[in-house]
Amino acid sequence: MKKKKLYLAAPYSDEDEKVMEYRYEEAVKEVGKLMELGYSVICPVVHYHPVAKAANLPRTWDYWQEIDIPLVHCADEVWVFMIKGWKKSIGVNAEIREARKLAKPVRYVDNRDRRIKK
Repeated sequence: MKKKKLYLAAPYSDEDEKVMEYRYEEAVKEVGKLMELGYSVICPVVHYHPVAKAANLPRTWDYWQEIDIPLVHCADEVWVFMIKGWKKSIGVNAEIREARKLAKPVRYVDNRDRRIKK
């Protein structure tokens, strides 16, 4: 059976580097959990945070949207990682809008108790 391809939307940008590092670390754990459940997962925060740091790339949605939005198109579903900041995240909200525009399912993952909501 083919693995379902998930796009995990997670907040990232913040003025505080420690907040971005925390969000990265939490997203890494969540991607690992989803992979253990058998999903194929792309999460820009996880995949590009080390690159952004090493290459000193911008950390704003203005820069990353041209990379992230095409990845939404490749996914079967978009899952939203509900860690602090997700509701206010410009990127997460744009990714949700894009998924809905494409009629892709959007689910919400509460990492505190592993609930998945439609």
